[in-house]
Amino acid sequence: MLNRSRIVVNSALAVLLTVLVTNVYAWGKDGHQVLAGLAETQLSANARAEVDRLLALEPGQTLQTISTWADEHRNPATAPWHYVNFPRSTCTYDAARDCPDGNCVVGAIAKQLEILSSNAPDEDRLKALKYVVHFEADVHQPLHTGYADDKGGNGYQLQAFMRGSNLHSFWDSGLIKNLNQDVDTLTRRLTAKRDAPNGAGLNVVHAAEESCKIVGTPGFYPERLVGQDYIERYTPVMEQRLTVGGARLAGLLNRAFR
Repeated sequence: MLNRSRIVVNSALAVLLTVLVTNVYAWGKDGHQVLAGLAETQLSANARAEVDRLLALEPGQTLQTISTWADEHRNPATAPWHYVNFPRSTCTYDAARDCPDGNCVVGAIAKQLEILSSNAPDEDRLKALKYVVHFEADVHQPLHTGYADDKGGNGYQLQAFMRGSNLHSFWDSGLIKNLNQDVDTLTRRLTAKRDAPNGAGLNVVHAAEESCKIVGTPGFYPERLVGQDYIERYTPVMEQRLTVGGARLAGLLNRAFR
């Protein structure tokens, strides 16, 4: 009986750990890889050469495979780098209020781009590349620029696709999984929709404020039972954030390695 109880407890723990690990990924693994794949096709020759040179330090790696590294190596010190909290009353970024000591996704991107563009050792620049690839995706996921009081939608419980979830997880992976397309298929389809970044688009503050405004759109917080109308309304928004995020990531890397 004792061994049987241990098996039950261990199985329950395994399920719990699976849920926790699933919920830490912004966009989910697929979303991060799609965004990185979109960026990879838009790199300049100089950026492509430098990215390849840095990735060669860990043979077999690509922008897609490193895109979730920052989640896989998250710790208490780096956890705040994955998001920025805005007040419910405004989407105008205030660094002192929203990103004290640079500990938010906006500050983290700026810091890692500085390292990436510097003469730092290649090992440090490779780590910075991993962070930039991941965080530029994070800042384009609307709920990574949400509100502290519900932990970016993690505290907003709902039911979607016949299962219990929360709004953050729904945006991380639910909308993408509902497309029933693998990473390569979705990347190819969104490549045809991609937007060329402009000067404003390469401003990370601008990207964060854009995402915040999506969260503040009337109806963004759905009924507790998510209907097909919500899915149809916001699937194109999700795809647009992935598409423009990929273009902007490429633009940032092209600028860092010009």
